[in-house]
Amino acid sequence: MKKVSAIICAYNEEKTLKDVILSVSESLIVSEIIIVNDGSSDNTKKIIEELQKEIEITAIHLEENKGKGYAMAVAVENVVFDIMVFVDADQRTIPSGYITQLVSPLLNNECDMVLGYSTVNILSQDVNPLKILTGERALYKADITPILDKMKESRFGVETLLYFYYISIGKSIKFIRLKGMAHKDKYKKMTSFKATTSYINEGWEITYTALKNYDLLLKAIEKQIRKRI
Repeated sequence: MKKVSAIICAYNEEKTLKDVILSVSESLIVSEIIIVNDGSSDNTKKIIEELQKEIEITAIHLEENKGKGYAMAVAVENVVFDIMVFVDADQRTIPSGYITQLVSPLLNNECDMVLGYSTVNILSQDVNPLKILTGERALYKADITPILDKMKESRFGVETLLYFYYISIGKSIKFIRLKGMAHKDKYKKMTSFKATTSYINEGWEITYTALKNYDLLLKAIEKQIRKRI
């Protein structure tokens, strides 16, 4: 069995972080846990330090908030194993065995990257029009090492960057629905004004990343057109 590194990037997620870490530690396929504390101002660091007394954790504490892309890249630079699974720190409900679901397609050589998404129910239909932006994913370290510098600059645009990069170089992606998974809504984590501002900023970072890496976007579009011809 190949060994797997689990990566959790956290920024002020004191309400959910402990349960997320414990759920990862219970997975039998995870051989390494790396947590990047992205300049949190709440009790994130304290929670990590307390859990380190019971669980083997490699903790990286950034003095200031650098953004999700930077935190993910720093984690990748420190992982030991080539198969990596990224886990969001704000999971509100955590389905059993979700890490195995994420990693299994890689172990079975079904694809190059797995994106695990949750859904919302609209008109009795479970949908997620933004599933490429999910934080739950499994992939190979070797595949993203060439773009670590780009990741560090992407902040919340990192998922967009990874998606276009994989498509542009002809890598295969598999989507799987993680039934029962739900994330904590920003409006329940902070004031309405801060939550709205945060969503706007994230939207801008996603758009900026797409525009900045337009070459990858064009290559991705070209690849899709060729597939249809």
